[in-house]
Amino acid sequence: MNSGDTAWVLTSSALVFIMIPGLAFFYGGLVRRKNAVATMMHSFIAIALVGVVWILWGYSLAFGPDVWGIIGNLDYIGLRGVSAVEAGPYSDVIPHQAFMIFQAMFAIITPALIAGAFAERMKFSTLVIFIVVWSTVVYAPLAHWVWGDGGWLGLNGWGALDFAGGAVVHINSGVAALAAALFLGRRLGYGEEPMEPHNIPFVVLGAALLWFGWFGFNAGSALMTGGSATSAFVVTNTAAAVAALTWAGLDWRFTGKCSVVGVATGAVAGLATITPASGFVGPMPAILIGLGAGAFCYTAIWFRKRLRVDDSLDVWAIHGIGGTWGMLAAGLFVGIGFMGISDLVLPGIDRGEQILRQLGAIGVSWAWAFVMTAVILFVLKLTVGLRVTEQEEELGLDISLHGEEAYRN
Repeated sequence: MNSGDTAWVLTSSALVFIMIPGLAFFYGGLVRRKNAVATMMHSFIAIALVGVVWILWGYSLAFGPDVWGIIGNLDYIGLRGVSAVEAGPYSDVIPHQAFMIFQAMFAIITPALIAGAFAERMKFSTLVIFIVVWSTVVYAPLAHWVWGDGGWLGLNGWGALDFAGGAVVHINSGVAALAAALFLGRRLGYGEEPMEPHNIPFVVLGAALLWFGWFGFNAGSALMTGGSATSAFVVTNTAAAVAALTWAGLDWRFTGKCSVVGVATGAVAGLATITPASGFVGPMPAILIGLGAGAFCYTAIWFRKRLRVDDSLDVWAIHGIGGTWGMLAAGLFVGIGFMGISDLVLPGIDRGEQILRQLGAIGVSWAWAFVMTAVILFVLKLTVGLRVTEQEEELGLDISLHGEEAYRN
């Protein structure tokens, strides 16, 4: 065991955790006043639900001993054999439980991201069931495919590069969000009445907490201190900054004003996009990745609006498209700009072949997330129902579902 590496991974776990209340503020500020509490609840209930699911069976399915490259077995159910003092199969310098709790934070935030697509209209009871089922049957298998020991899609199988979650977290959540938006349909009054953010300071605070926590998200994925973590930290900040500036420039060009919400959203797009490439590229490629994040995600929002798909908080445009560009960029720029950090260079990599591998992983992730999420939502629609009543939606979910208000005056 290495105490410094262990301390860094535990600190990174705490940094990723702070992203979840950051997401609650970010999403909570973007919705209308009458739905602020309900929207923030989506993130907080995910902490509780997935926090328990991960301990009981989620970690074992995602990272347990491999079964045919598809899923982990149940050897680690209830964390049986997952030691707090001995190393596990994923690192020989940190305790197995340190790796487990770091990965738990990824498992928690992913379904919380999806909730932005159906904000202001999903039943809370249905949300609870959805989070538990989706984490088990969608997130855990894809995490195993990409990161699990023996998973068929990752470096030891198909060969896809995904350092910190471009496919597992961002494509997975973004494409699931698209399926959810299509299944639930538009909010009442969509396109006919204002649905502007009710609290822009909340949005900025949330984006800042996400940016702060993302250093643990990406740099922590090195699972040790040193060059890999340092480089991931630097490129994470670089891509976010460039994407925020790109978004600001596009806003100025097309609206004549520089939107604070736009800059915050651009930063989040840059953070999502650099995630899969953060361990494989240097600062200059990170600038190009950030430029692409701002441009592609901005365009995706315009395209989504033209199609009149009510993805309430643009999860698909930011995370689905951002994660897709990031996965492709990992293949395009792998190994460029490391400034002599030898532990990051993958020896003998063929860039053209790697791009094909990245495209294959993108296609698999898109198909898996969309089809499986659609199946889950279809079953829930037939059984417990997806949407609140029209009266509850008009009144607002804060009062109708939780009996609380964000503000008393």
